[in-house]
Amino acid sequence: MERDMFDTMTFTKAGAAVCAALLIFLFANWGAEALYVTETEAHGEGHGEEAGHDKGYVIASLEEGNEEPEEEVEQASFEEVYASADAGAGERVYNKCRSCHKLDGSNGTGPHLDGVVGREVAAVDGFAYSDAMASHGGDWTPEELSHFLEDPRGYIPGTKMSFSGLDDIEDRANIIAYLAEQTGG
Repeated sequence: MERDMFDTMTFTKAGAAVCAALLIFLFANWGAEALYVTETEAHGEGHGEEAGHDKGYVIASLEEGNEEPEEEVEQASFEEVYASADAGAGERVYNKCRSCHKLDGSNGTGPHLDGVVGREVAAVDGFAYSDAMASHGGDWTPEELSHFLEDPRGYIPGTKMSFSGLDDIEDRANIIAYLAEQTGG
């Protein structure tokens, strides 16, 4: 009697081999986690129960080209960053804004940004601002724009602007420098 090469027993053995390999990888992962802790996890910023545990070796995360881990450095003030802002880099950041804002004096989904730096908040004629934006008051100084661009809905709750914001202070300074350069501000 000839034996069929692809019978049920062969598939069972192949399935068992795959399961065994997965178990080996699972146990190896658990063993590695028990022995080694990344620097982030060692300082309490890990995931779930792993955060802040004191077992194992701490592996310092090195950025490419650095000999030692960077120490926390105080962030420069916006004024310092804005003083050395790059309008060319700001033009690239502005690409995130183009779908809603124009620089040709016409409104889109959002108000035009011609002359925005130094302009009164909610001052574009013909644009229907939210009540929150209309009642905010003040002028769009570079510092005010930076705060707004960092977290629009957090800074002016109720604004219609749905953009999530720019976390990077340099990106904010660069785009504000670009907008100021475009409109002579």
